[in-house]
Amino acid sequence: MALQHRDIAATVAGNISRRTGHPKEDLEQIAMLGIIQASRRYSPERGSFRPYARNYANGEICHFLRDKGFLLKVAPSWRELHARGQRLLRRGIPAPDIPLKLGIGRARWQEINEACTQRVISWGQEQL
Repeated sequence: MALQHRDIAATVAGNISRRTGHPKEDLEQIAMLGIIQASRRYSPERGSFRPYARNYANGEICHFLRDKGFLLKVAPSWRELHARGQRLLRRGIPAPDIPLKLGIGRARWQEINEACTQRVISWGQEQL
């Protein structure tokens, strides 16, 4: 049942990816986990499967972003500005023009960008 509704995962992941800047492919996998859960818990008395599965897919992604989406706690307003900035970059707007387009100062944009792009580095393996 879950495999027949992969389009729900793609749609939900695409919507959230555009808002957050997280890779769509990663979010799509997480959404599929939600759809698999929904298929295990679904019973026809609940109504149509599609809205039920969509809620599970949305919920799974929201839980992921809340719990593991950022290394640092980042304010939602900053995450939204960062996502908007990333969209502008993908559209070809030069990086130095991004703060002006967002209506913020360069120092604030640098602070937001640094907070939203922190990555986890493994200390267990030496990098060459």
